[in-house]
Amino acid sequence: MTHFMFATGIENSAPTIGENRERVDEMAKCGHYAHWRRDLELVTELGIPFLRYGPPLHTSFTAPGRYDWSFADETFAELRRLRITPIVDLCHFGVPDWLGDFQNPDFPELFAAYAGAFARRFPWVQLYTPVNEMFVCAMFSGKYGWWNERLRTDRGFVTALKHLVKANVLAMHAILAARPDAIFIQSESSEYFHAETPASAELAGFLNDVRFLSLDLNYGHRVDSEMYEYLLGNGMTREEYRFFLMHNLKHHCIMGNDYYATNEHRVTADGTWKFCGEVFGYALITQQYFDRYGLPVMHTETNLWQGESGQEAVNWLYKEWANLTRLRQNGVPIVGFTWYSLTDQVDWDTALCEQSGRVNPLGLFDLERNIRPVGEAYRQLIRDWREVLPMQSAALTVPLARVDEGPAEGRRAPSLLAHPGPGKHA
Repeated sequence: MTHFMFATGIENSAPTIGENRERVDEMAKCGHYAHWRRDLELVTELGIPFLRYGPPLHTSFTAPGRYDWSFADETFAELRRLRITPIVDLCHFGVPDWLGDFQNPDFPELFAAYAGAFARRFPWVQLYTPVNEMFVCAMFSGKYGWWNERLRTDRGFVTALKHLVKANVLAMHAILAARPDAIFIQSESSEYFHAETPASAELAGFLNDVRFLSLDLNYGHRVDSEMYEYLLGNGMTREEYRFFLMHNLKHHCIMGNDYYATNEHRVTADGTWKFCGEVFGYALITQQYFDRYGLPVMHTETNLWQGESGQEAVNWLYKEWANLTRLRQNGVPIVGFTWYSLTDQVDWDTALCEQSGRVNPLGLFDLERNIRPVGEAYRQLIRDWREVLPMQSAALTVPLARVDEGPAEGRRAPSLLAHPGPGKHA
């Protein structure tokens, strides 16, 4: 079965913030625990076949080797009944209190055991994002001082990054042991840093190398000498770096690129940087990532505030879709698109750093579960394109099983490597 993967998501973010390590549970803030049955019905009402979704890690992973699957059992049974294909998001910005934070060197192995246990309990699940936005999580936790360990150092960033990526790699291995034809969609932020002045050009160039580090390590792509010195100078050992070269599972992966108007940054002469809005846009930046890794691509996150007229988000939807179709016309194998998320979010405007309770009108539905104009537009877009895109996807076939099938005996996923771009590849 081959389909273009039209998707939405229900976010299970759960970082901790502040000196008291207060938990920010986005599923709770958005009312999903109370309305999960209705939320899953809304997915089907829009005709969306794929859903980025996962159980909350901080309540499901109760201790080493101990798991509470009660919520996942109910929700995943309903997903299967409704024939919604989940892209399972297992770790989204936070860990259970007993695990501490992303500086904990035990996190990768413990998380891999959790991922393997999930895959054995739900053997019909094929698509996974083991660790969401590893670059963003490491930056916000280890460099910006916003979440979890709340560090503001390069060493804090590198330590979080190596643990997050190792957790992702080990989780992929553990999942494949239970589901040999599993496919992994790395949802990662696609970033770009623009130099505001000649004085900031060197720093912008450095940051444009740093933005690739999570996927370089995850896909076993050799970094250049400057990045190698940066990693080793901030706590990564040669043995740790070699692990990523030797254990990557690139051929099981689809590269998920997330893009928002906040993904591009202007670097100033004083060494700081700030959001600068859309300058290059999704197509140009994603082309850079594709040229580097040569993998099929899914647009795994985007949204915009509805705005006063109600059309701002609709216009953004069609702008992102135009970027996606341009990439397809340029020969990039695009296999999916996601409006994120299903409902409005809460406190996204502060990057989940405050518990202000402010509703951000970003969803296909509001928090009363009323459809927004962008929800209507996305439903129509899917209707218009769902029968056309598979016939145009001659460059790549994604070997998906139906959610009511489960794994076939002896099934293995063929390589998902696309034709390589002009960049160097591992």
